[in-house]
Amino acid sequence: MQSISGAHRRLTILAGVMFILAACSTPGGTAPGTATAPGSAPASAGAGSGVDLSGASFTVGSKEFTEQLLLGQITKLVLEDAGATVTDETGLVGSKVVRAALTSAKIDMYWEYTGTGWITHQGNTKPVAGSDAQFKAVKDADAANNIVWIDPAKFNNTYAIALASEKATELKLTKISELATYATANPAAATLCAAAEFLGRDDGLPGLEKAYGMKFATPSELELGLVYTSIDKGDPCVFGEVFATDGRIAGLGLTVLADDKEFFPSYLPSLNVRKEVFDKNPKLAELFAPVAAALDTATMTSLNAEVDVDGKEPADVAKAFLTSKGLIGG
Repeated sequence: MQSISGAHRRLTILAGVMFILAACSTPGGTAPGTATAPGSAPASAGAGSGVDLSGASFTVGSKEFTEQLLLGQITKLVLEDAGATVTDETGLVGSKVVRAALTSAKIDMYWEYTGTGWITHQGNTKPVAGSDAQFKAVKDADAANNIVWIDPAKFNNTYAIALASEKATELKLTKISELATYATANPAAATLCAAAEFLGRDDGLPGLEKAYGMKFATPSELELGLVYTSIDKGDPCVFGEVFATDGRIAGLGLTVLADDKEFFPSYLPSLNVRKEVFDKNPKLAELFAPVAAALDTATMTSLNAEVDVDGKEPADVAKAFLTSKGLIGG
């Protein structure tokens, strides 16, 4: 998730500071707060499912990292192709911010991850075993908050801990329990870089340290996009927070340590929609079913890499993907 150079990321974030705390606009997308009216519904409205949403209007949000920007642009394009008018509010900074935008009706939908919904938004401390069971649990719980979880895509963008492959070979580390042993014996050398959200979440560093019985002396807070390049160089950190579907893991030749105690929850992505909006447009589930089906782990990782490794814009990558799959008209 999230490449683009640190400088580019800063420009992206600055572009959208006008919406909830410090939002950033999606590169190549519509500026936040502006509507993109497709005019009359195209002849291919709802190309992937035949759903026609002519006359409907929606506000689409997302978080700020690459995968979320891609999912936001995918959502926007699919809705427009089905004839809807879309206001783009993608690129909101942080899970709590975008969730607040949804519950306060400032946006109508965004893609959330099951683990985040269950731990961060529902306030649970332990995940539910099994990805399908976790989805059902968070979907049922969020019904009380008038939020509909549409059936998820099947890629699991869970947290992970990684380091440069040559360093992993040098230290003979393959799993997090081995890192715990190393960190206990070498506290000054076991340096960790992570984004602010990971450092404070129960399903992030605090829970990880408790589960594995270890403690990082002085974790370094970095912009998430800088963590990957930092651990690749080993400066300022040897270890770092990464996401399982991030294209830079392979692009930089990083090694992901196995979560051998299965601490990290399942993070399947689901389009979250306000119930009021869904009740008026129940065919949203039908419209996005083929989209979710097309987003497997290999596909999402490849899309992320097109942005983070190849330097393409999320909106362009999203459009090419949807067109190639016949999910929108050409």
